[in-house]
Amino acid sequence: MSGCPYFEKRHLLFKNKPPTTEEEDDASQRGVNKASKGGIIYGDYLQLDKIVSAQVLQSELKGNKIHDEHLFIVTHQAYELWFKQILFELDSVREIFISGHVRDERNMLKVNNRIHRIVMIFRLLVDQFAVLETMTALDFFDFREYLAPASGFQSLQFRVLENKIGVPDNQRVPYNRRHYRDNFKGRDSEMLLATEREPTLLKLVEEWLERTPGLEADGFNFWERLEINIFDGLNQEMEKIEKMPDSEEKEEMMAEVVKQKELFTSLFDEKRHDHLVSKGERRLSYKALQGALMIYFYREEPRFQVPFQLLTSLMDIDTLMTKWRYNHVCMVHRMIGSKAGTGGSSGYHYLRSTVSDRYKVFVDLFNLATFLVPRHWVPKLNPNVHTFLYMAECCDSSYCSSEDSD
Repeated sequence: MSGCPYFEKRHLLFKNKPPTTEEEDDASQRGVNKASKGGIIYGDYLQLDKIVSAQVLQSELKGNKIHDEHLFIVTHQAYELWFKQILFELDSVREIFISGHVRDERNMLKVNNRIHRIVMIFRLLVDQFAVLETMTALDFFDFREYLAPASGFQSLQFRVLENKIGVPDNQRVPYNRRHYRDNFKGRDSEMLLATEREPTLLKLVEEWLERTPGLEADGFNFWERLEINIFDGLNQEMEKIEKMPDSEEKEEMMAEVVKQKELFTSLFDEKRHDHLVSKGERRLSYKALQGALMIYFYREEPRFQVPFQLLTSLMDIDTLMTKWRYNHVCMVHRMIGSKAGTGGSSGYHYLRSTVSDRYKVFVDLFNLATFLVPRHWVPKLNPNVHTFLYMAECCDSSYCSSEDSD
């Protein structure tokens, strides 16, 4: 053995240390067992006696215990617990907006963190289907008869979540030709109705976007400047193309510019926008769309970096909810084929109809990419003149520190 000092009898690092017993030298055993002195312990704090005893197998009650029913119950209970946490985070964010605390931009970091937490939970929920899919269709068939008429559609928390985020009532797919709320009774139905009347996350974000600094007509006037720059740019493009020799390529390029002109003419037409909102094709107000596009173009500026991250996270929520619905559709198709659902719906066919932009709340944010233009068309900012992008709004009376708010 040569070269490695750790294998020598006497290493310099330990040369002057007094000999100790093995137990005295074990740092892992130097703690103190505080639980032995009384107080709340792990199981009591989490009320695990209630949680781990909540898996009641209907197949077992009927005298025919089916192994995989336990997995089915635990998975859905886990979903419901995560839905509860999402609602907890979502309500706290909505309260920051509703109370006006969002006007103090220091609170935006808190909003961003909690929305990002919702995103991470949804990522987990999307991946959780992989665990449930370890059960085969035949395994599910063995105990499916014991579930009826229970159905995932009856998840009150998920319906509340949809309402609070902002899924429009008039965009929902009817459930057996009936309003979704007709499937809930008593206090559950009243709760759903109440959440339909509350300010949604979409509405609150819309109002926040309408206050985007730089939209003021007597200030930077971003929207008017952008319109002028875009149409100047398109006209220059048309002039260049007109000077080209006649060819099929010239015709195609000219057709594309004409198409772009029509697109941007629609963008800057407020009446056209309101018409699209009335049809459900756009969700944000005209001014909120302006604010979102401004944040999109100036996302690298200090004041807009956090707002841009928020808009990105809101799109992530929509994306992940769509993925969750799609994974649900695929799993149901795999497990029951084209059979009716246990709650009486058409099953796979009903669920498939919900995987669409009808259920995308922040669809306008996705569509912002439609209106991207070359960077040199974006109105230029002079840091010495346009200081609003470097000075955040702070209002001490509305600031929520971690000590005085949830």
